[in-house]
Amino acid sequence: MRADRLVSLVLLLRQRGRLTAETLARELEVSTRTVLRDIEALSAAGVPVYAERGRHGGFALLPGFRTELTGLNHDEALALLTAGSGRGEQMFGLSAALASAMRKVVDALPEGHRATTSDAAQRFLVDPETDLLSRRAPADEVPGTAMVEVRRAVLAGHKLRIHYAPVDRPARWRTVDPIGLVTVRDKGYLLATTSGADRTYRLSRIIAAEELAEPAERPDRVDLDRIWQERSTRFRTGGDQVAVLVRMDPARREELVSTALAVLMEAVDDDGRLRLEVTFQDSRHAEWALWQLGTDAEALAPQTLRAALRDRAAALATRYGDSPRVPAVG
Repeated sequence: MRADRLVSLVLLLRQRGRLTAETLARELEVSTRTVLRDIEALSAAGVPVYAERGRHGGFALLPGFRTELTGLNHDEALALLTAGSGRGEQMFGLSAALASAMRKVVDALPEGHRATTSDAAQRFLVDPETDLLSRRAPADEVPGTAMVEVRRAVLAGHKLRIHYAPVDRPARWRTVDPIGLVTVRDKGYLLATTSGADRTYRLSRIIAAEELAEPAERPDRVDLDRIWQERSTRFRTGGDQVAVLVRMDPARREELVSTALAVLMEAVDDDGRLRLEVTFQDSRHAEWALWQLGTDAEALAPQTLRAALRDRAAALATRYGDSPRVPAVG
């Protein structure tokens, strides 16, 4: 992997000019000693890198040392840079690789395109970490070493051992045939089979993984979009799911829909409020989702959900009905 790092080092110096060893080490995620060894290797290979001494010194390349790629036009390069501003690469453990690739794209552009494309890409922001109300979008944390093994097995077509921790059950090792990786709303999934049966695993629940040498039992070609749709449909129509009839403020629709499994019916009442029938994974899921909407939504059915929300509201009203009882200090 040292060759990739050397290329990234050269590209950083081309695009940013003079940089200190500490800055290069931080960008490349290595030690300063490694950076100094890489600088020596580049110099020995004929790359015109030189050191500038002093307080504001660092390493730089002689002017004019670069290559150009004229195959990308402005819009094509802009599309690549904009796509790279999302967070999907973090899910699959490819952040460092994406950063390196983006440096290569920018560096390879003709001089006239490079500045305008980089400036234009700054005008687009894809999936920021928080919304306008400063609510942080929950994102799965995937162990880096485990993700590398998962990704290798998926791409190589090998069987995979995973130490997986389902919800409310102890973790255990299992061997699967990986099919592909999917990311949806900052959540990552491994699509696989076990003895021919479909299995879908949440990446954040994979504690450890090991790529095996044995070939996976899977078709040579795959349509991940079709497989995901089929599995999503089975998930939405199975288990102890609850259908809820809701009347609500249209302004809060996306909040409800984003947490529901499916929207079965939607209509607009005469007063402009929405009437939806949505499904949730279970009654606790439904109660939590409706409670988040406060008085902007009313569960019309089932009656058990209405009763649960009423009891929760009554308990809250009781808690705040009197003056706070603060224990005496002394």
